[in-house]
Amino acid sequence: LFLPLQSQLSQALNGLSDRAKEAKEFLVQLRNMVQQIQENSVEFEACLVAQCDALIDALNRRKAQLLSRVNKEHEHKLKVVRDQISHCTVKLRQTTGLMEYCLEVIKENDPSGFLQISDALIRRVHLTEDQWGKGTLTPRMTTDFDLNLDNAPLLQSIHQLDFVQMKVSSPVPAPPILQLEECCTHNNSATLSWKQPPLSTVQVEGYILELDDGNGGQFREVYVGKETMCTVDGLHFNSTYSARVKAFNKTGVSPYSKTLVLQTSEDTQSEEQTLPFPVPLERSQLRRMSPFSSTLNLQPSFPGRSYFELRSSAHQLSLHSSLQSLNSAGEPIAWFSFDPASAHADIIFSNDNLTVTCNSYDDRVVLGKTGFSKGLHYWELSIDRYDNHPDPAFGVARIDVLKDAMLGKDDKAWAMYVDNNRSWFMHNNSHTNRTEGGITKGATVGVLLDLTRRTLTFSINEDQQGPVAFENLEGLFFPAVSLNRNVQV
Repeated sequence: LFLPLQSQLSQALNGLSDRAKEAKEFLVQLRNMVQQIQENSVEFEACLVAQCDALIDALNRRKAQLLSRVNKEHEHKLKVVRDQISHCTVKLRQTTGLMEYCLEVIKENDPSGFLQISDALIRRVHLTEDQWGKGTLTPRMTTDFDLNLDNAPLLQSIHQLDFVQMKVSSPVPAPPILQLEECCTHNNSATLSWKQPPLSTVQVEGYILELDDGNGGQFREVYVGKETMCTVDGLHFNSTYSARVKAFNKTGVSPYSKTLVLQTSEDTQSEEQTLPFPVPLERSQLRRMSPFSSTLNLQPSFPGRSYFELRSSAHQLSLHSSLQSLNSAGEPIAWFSFDPASAHADIIFSNDNLTVTCNSYDDRVVLGKTGFSKGLHYWELSIDRYDNHPDPAFGVARIDVLKDAMLGKDDKAWAMYVDNNRSWFMHNNSHTNRTEGGITKGATVGVLLDLTRRTLTFSINEDQQGPVAFENLEGLFFPAVSLNRNVQV
């Protein structure tokens, strides 16, 4: 009796042990769900904040436009009333003068003299009276502003703003999202990274990465697999590539992601370049060698940090600088930094090389890490400190520009130097186009380098400063600044 019962209990314990093992695995799954829910919540909250901030920015821009219309109406009304005041004042002065003259004539005791001019005076009096006809003494403009802002529909829309429950209408995967912060270039390779949209529940079996031929040709598959990061080597030099990715499962293939455009560099000295972004070691990179039978190198257009922008097209991303990126709401922008390696020894760097000042009273030059040889580029510099009215200079320069003199003193720099009242353009120590309007602490200096039109233009606080500063620019240019210890940029 003992042995059968012992065997029965042992079998029961085995079954209970299996259930306990399943329970432990289930607990691990639940704990993983807790972590995933927290991560998804953070990402979802970030998306929500970004969407609401975009609405607030749009409302602020519309507010500025409406205020501009009110100001224009204000100026128009004042001009009409002031013109009428001026016109009426002149006519009143003429009328008063005529009345005084007539009164003097009436007092004249010489009948013959009076008879000679009386008819002419009577006609002139009647003519002047007729000029004060109907409407002359009526205001041409009302004081009321005939503008009525109907905000009821917008308020109703705001109150109705709510979440739309996400429903999977099809088991086909959603388009992948390119992770711009992990996409980069290095020497003769380009690394692309992507992920599924937040909260996507559709199972994905793999991805297909496609690149064109660097000359606007057809896309070709360069990777098919489960990984979400791939490095492509051996791309053509000085070319523009387009890359896109799509997901697939047993049901079908997703639409393509937005297209990422990569502009390769013209500089062949690629060995000294570094990755714009560090690639995490824990991420497995798959390499596809020389997909287009080319051995030329793709370099980072922006060493130190890449610049990404979402162009006006809803289906294209770009890996180079463009003025459009500053004009479109919600577009991600990354900044290049100043370059300690090429700067004068007196330059002081801080804020991850985004901020510079100087420990000398003499002008010293610092360059940006990024060189431009084609395309449209725009950047802004903020004046953090401005003491004792120095003359900082902003512009572009060759890599071998003089580092111990004001920018523009030699023939390797094109610059605008500016004080608190006015500015000048300078190249090869030639000063031109003095323009009123200077800088103070907190001012913003904009530099627009258009290598398509081969021009350089400057702005202060978003207003263009003077005419086009320089034309016929050609070659490789680096952002450049010269300053002394009284300035921080």
